[in-house]
Amino acid sequence: MGPLKPDTTELVLGLVLFFVVFGMFGLVLLPRIAKVIAQREELIDGGLAKAEEQAAEAERTAAEGREIIAEARREAARERQGRIEEGTALLARIREEGVRQREETVAAGLAKVAADRALAEAELRHDVRTLAVQLAGRVIGEPLDETARDSALVERFFAELEQREAPVTD
Repeated sequence: MGPLKPDTTELVLGLVLFFVVFGMFGLVLLPRIAKVIAQREELIDGGLAKAEEQAAEAERTAAEGREIIAEARREAARERQGRIEEGTALLARIREEGVRQREETVAAGLAKVAADRALAEAELRHDVRTLAVQLAGRVIGEPLDETARDSALVERFFAELEQREAPVTD
């Protein structure tokens, strides 16, 4: 009995056991394997669908976030523009106030200079009268009295002096 001539009982027993094992395998194990494979496919397909839903939701959320950020940027730009306009208006008001204060200060200074000039001119006239009378008294050789200081001659001298200076100061 060799491999080319098998024993019939062993051959029959081998075939019966083969079909029993094949039948058990086909009836018990293959349905379980198919069931597990189907469950895994279902989980994978469900997981993919869920992942797609989550990806779509994430995209919607990202789009909403981008829109919120864009709106915030637009609002910030409007706010910035408003602050720039307020700052420009404030600078204009400050400049106007500065110009007004400068003009007031210049006007006050010119008025003070005019008042000081008038006061200095009056003091000078008085001193010139006194010196002119003293000089005239020295030239004549005798002191002149107070009436000479108030005389019309001195007044006429100052009037002529003012007429000569009038075209120069205007």
